[in-house]
Amino acid sequence: MFERLFPKRPKEKPTLPEPTPQLALGALLVRIAMADRHYRASEIGAIDKILTATFSLNPIEAAKLRATCEALERDAPGTPEFAELLRGAVPYEDCLSLADAMWAVMLADGELVAIEEATLHQIEAAIGITPEDSVEIKKRALG
Repeated sequence: MFERLFPKRPKEKPTLPEPTPQLALGALLVRIAMADRHYRASEIGAIDKILTATFSLNPIEAAKLRATCEALERDAPGTPEFAELLRGAVPYEDCLSLADAMWAVMLADGELVAIEEATLHQIEAAIGITPEDSVEIKKRALG
């Protein structure tokens, strides 16, 4: 009866921008933070700080970029597509810096959660980080 009175409207998918290396980076940082289904203010702050420093943004611009990245992460392609975009446009040394940034986001809430670490290692492998470099990055992060 209620369905006849109040029919459900189909949800419209938001129009998202085409992924760029900048958006892919942000979306992967968001993906790490959300991997454990707890998206904390400390993780959001870490993402904003990384976006500010990486792209020379002011705090408002970084927050807007993060919001776009959150929507992109939610409704856009999976990790392999983002990783391919980064692998093709970002030098290996910058991918190492990205891995350092992912660890910073993951540890921002003070917890080392297995699902977040597994997601992080999946992303590292997808962007071409060698297992040896991955071990070194983890040592630095936990150091």
